Amino acid sequence: MKSALREHWPEYLMEGGTLSCFMISVCLLVTVFESPRSLVYTYVSSGALRTVLLALTVSLTLTLLIQSPWGKRSGAHLNPAITLAFLRLKKIHPWDALFYILAQTLGGTVGVVIVAFFVGSLFTAPPVRYAVTSPGPAGETVAFIAEIVISFALMATILRFTASPRLIRFTAIAVGCLVALFIIVEAPISGASMNPARTIASAVPGMMWEHVWLYVLGPTVGMLAAAQLHLHTHNHGALGCAKLFHPKDVRCIHCGYQPKKESRIAAFSAQATTERRGKTCPFYVRPFTFRRTSIGLVDFKLSGFLGITTRFTVASRNESNRGDEK
Repeated sequence: MKSALREHWPEYLMEGGTLSCFMISVCLLVTVFESPRSLVYTYVSSGALRTVLLALTVSLTLTLLIQSPWGKRSGAHLNPAITLAFLRLKKIHPWDALFYILAQTLGGTVGVVIVAFFVGSLFTAPPVRYAVTSPGPAGETVAFIAEIVISFALMATILRFTASPRLIRFTAIAVGCLVALFIIVEAPISGASMNPARTIASAVPGMMWEHVWLYVLGPTVGMLAAAQLHLHTHNHGALGCAKLFHPKDVRCIHCGYQPKKESRIAAFSAQATTERRGKTCPFYVRPFTFRRTSIGLVDFKLSGFLGITTRFTVASRNESNRGDEK
């Protein structure tokens, strides 16, 4: 335990801090879209439209946090049920799993407390009520089953993407899209929590414990079931790592990966160097590059911060002139 704390405490703090940022964003967004005293609530009268807008903004926030420097370093579980699923797959050390869960729960609660302190009754009074999750009109049983189903689907998607070197860069996008869909479709049934820490974070300051068991057991059962299915379908053991996004320039405490040691000055010099064949500009995940080919064509490659690559080739001006002369 002492060794884990001494060596991995930065990842624990980043995991808790990332979930704290997520909860601050969620609480503010719920207040903006659902508080009757909000201007958005006044001018957007359709509850369905507000739910769609809330889902899109929450999913975008989650996607960006997974791709953030903290998310890339810790692995961006942001969810005790996800951490337990990776523990079942033996992709995370038990002590790391324990401290991740503690950091997630504490970080999420701190985020809600911060919003409650600065926003006040606009956030704490009904109908927002600390953005607490609660079952819909169908009741607890239906909400419990719904939480199991959507949590299973979310974890199965994460495992599918993280197990593939080709798909892992799109994990954040897939998770964001899936969460947006669940908020739109399933939120009226259970609140679409999928996250014990998210529910506990809202329950602690508001002292609302009535349905907490549902949101602790439901997501945990669903995600552990997805992990078990993953083990069953991969006879040689689980694939991938416990990170939702695994860049090559950041260490990983789960699989033991260590980036090549290079001084910051050397790294900056390497990026700034203009080579004979072309130029390279760092652009988040992958650079924007262009180079002249041997036949007078210019090859472009553009990768944005979401990892989407566009590549095309055009004729250079000199080559085009030659074609016109002919």
